[in-house]
This record gives sequence, C-alpha cells and structure tokens, in this order.
Amino acid sequence: MFDDTRPIFLQLADRVANDVLRGVYEEEQQVPSTNELAAYLRINPATAGKALNRLVDAGVLYKKRGIGMFVSTGAKALIADERQQAFVDRYVVPLIAEAGTLGLSTPDIVRLIEQKAKESAQ
Repeated sequence: MFDDTRPIFLQLADRVANDVLRGVYEEEQQVPSTNELAAYLRINPATAGKALNRLVDAGVLYKKRGIGMFVSTGAKALIADERQQAFVDRYVVPLIAEAGTLGLSTPDIVRLIEQKAKESAQ
C-alpha cells in the first residue's frame, strides 16, 4: 500500500492525483473525505488531511465549505502538464546530455527510442 521511501501524505496525494489523471475522479466530482480516506487506508486523519490540502494548494482540488473537496476544473490537464515537465527534467534532459557525451545525434536518439519501443511492444 505505502512504502518507506517517502512520507505517507505525499504518496496519498500522488495516489489521488493519479486517480484524477486516470479519470477515477472527474472534474467537479467529490473525492473521499479526510476521514473516509483515513479509515479506508488505516492512517491518521491528519495525514490524509495533509495530502488533500496539498492537492488544494496545487489547484487540483477545491473545498466547498461544509460539503467536502472536489476536483477542480482543469485538474487533469494541470497534473498531466506537471508530470510531463517532471518527465522531461528527470529523463529527457539527462538523456540528451549523455547522448551528447556519446556523440549521438537527435536522429540517433529517436532511432534508438523507436527501436526499443518496437521491441517492448512485441
């Protein structure tokens, strides 16, 4: 369920964001409450609240006073954009740097990626 590599509230925030990205929770749909998440996942309600508030701060969720938390309009695109940028920073930039060190051109990189993608699909 959770691992020891990162704080639980960060893992839970990522899990809810993943659910939004996959369409489990649609825009303007209510998400489980802090207490529902805490009971279901058997974690401290403060931890669940911290995860949801993190998503509120990021603009993924918004609060309706006395009702609960809901997925913001545009949340799916927001998450996808942030993840794409993180992907570029984490994988593409180092790939380009290493390719330059090896003397690989952009067409060489594209060819290698297409080759590996084809192998993976088989």
